[in-house]
Amino acid sequence: MKDDQETIQRLKDAFTLFAKAEWRQKPVNGLTRSDIRILFCIMESECSGNPKPRISDLSKKLLVTTPTVTQLIKKLIEEELIERTVDPDDRRSVGIELTEKGKAVAMEADASIKQTLGGLIDHLGAEESDHLADLLTKAYHYFNNR
Repeated sequence: MKDDQETIQRLKDAFTLFAKAEWRQKPVNGLTRSDIRILFCIMESECSGNPKPRISDLSKKLLVTTPTVTQLIKKLIEEELIERTVDPDDRRSVGIELTEKGKAVAMEADASIKQTLGGLIDHLGAEESDHLADLLTKAYHYFNNR
């Protein structure tokens, strides 16, 4: 039981440190993490042959509600990072695509994240980085299924 209490305290301390980590609080180009996730999701859809995903596609991929995505989309449209496009074959279907400015911001954010994660791999080593990715995924599934 004592070992469990020590481990519980170490996990609490680790989660507290992780929540306060500097990388979580630095927005890229003044955008929030949520904004960047939307841009990445649109960019990934375009790269995988699904240009102009719909809001419902984005909400499913990001595991958030459609109204949440709608609010983020409005902000990104105002900042001219994305635009809505109407499907000429089905006027009810509205897709979302990156503007040139949005593509540039998404690419810059992607490069920044790759640099940060590359530094983590250098710090931990490839084997521990893979192990960390596995453990974080398992932890996510544990908390998500509770």
